[in-house]
Amino acid sequence: MALITVSGLTKSYGARAVLHGVDLTVDEGEIVGVLGANGSGKTTAVECIGGLRPRDGGTINVAGMDPATDPLALREILGMQLQECRLPNKMRVSEALDLYAAFYADPRPAGELLERFGLAAHAQQPFGKLSGGQQQRLSVALALIGRPRIAFLDELTTGLDPAARRDIWEYLRLLRDDGMTMILVTHFMEEAAYLCDRVAILEGGRVVASGTPDAIATAAGGQETSFAAEDGIDLDAVGRIPGVTSVVVDRGRVVVHGDADSPQAVLVALDAQGVRTRQLRVTTPSLDDAYLALTQEGAGR
Repeated sequence: MALITVSGLTKSYGARAVLHGVDLTVDEGEIVGVLGANGSGKTTAVECIGGLRPRDGGTINVAGMDPATDPLALREILGMQLQECRLPNKMRVSEALDLYAAFYADPRPAGELLERFGLAAHAQQPFGKLSGGQQQRLSVALALIGRPRIAFLDELTTGLDPAARRDIWEYLRLLRDDGMTMILVTHFMEEAAYLCDRVAILEGGRVVASGTPDAIATAAGGQETSFAAEDGIDLDAVGRIPGVTSVVVDRGRVVVHGDADSPQAVLVALDAQGVRTRQLRVTTPSLDDAYLALTQEGAGR
C-alpha cells in the first residue's frame, strides 16, 4: 500500500523549470531510490516531498498528510538527512545526538547509533574537528535518532570508505526489515542496486524510468556471451540463432549480443557444431548501463 504518493510535481526557480510533472509512489516498508545526475532535480523533488521547499504544482500525500498544510505533524514521523550537514563547530558529537533525541518521545539510544556509525571513539569530539566522512555519518545518525516512520536520505554515503559504506547499508536494510520506509537519493548505482526495492531515474526534471533495479537493468539491453575463438566455429550460423542481434570477433574472442535467452541458445548451437567453448563469460546489463543509456537518451532530446 502506498505510503507516499506524488503526482504531477512541478517546481521552478524563477524562469528555470526544475521539475516537470514528477510522479512517484513509495509503499510502506520499501526503500525507493531516486537516481539522477547533478541538476536532474532529484534533491529538489525530495525536499518538496519532505516539506522543505514549497511546490509550484501537483499533489503530495505522505502518510495521509500534505507537507504544505501539515508540516508539524509530518515532522513527527519523518527523518531527513540532507546533502550537507552543518552544526556549530564546537558542538560535540554526543551533544548533537542528545539535542536531537530531546525532540522525540521515544528516541533511539545515542550509544546504539554511536556504535552503528563508528562514532563511539569520537563522542566528545567537536563537530568542526570531524572528518567529512565522520560528519556524514553523524548526519545520518541524527536523521534516524527519532525512530522515524519515513526517512529521506540524500547522498548518505558520499565521502565514506567502502567498509563504512557497507556498514551503513546493512543497518538500513535492518531498519527496512523492521518496517521503516525510505527514499534514498543517490548517484551511486551500486548503492541503489544493493539497497533499493525500486528506483526512479530522473533526467531533466522528469522520471525517465522506474521499476526494480533488475528490471531497469534488463530493459537497457540484452546479454553478452563471449568465449575464446576456435577453428571450426560457424559464425554465420551463430548470427542466425533466434534472439542473437550481433556476432563479432574482438581480440581473439567471439562476442555475441542477444536477448535474455541467447546465452543458452548459443551454447546449444555450439554444442551441435561440436565446438567446446573456452573462457566462457556471460555478462548481464547492470544498473550503471541502464542509467547511462537513459540519461544519454534524455540529454539528446
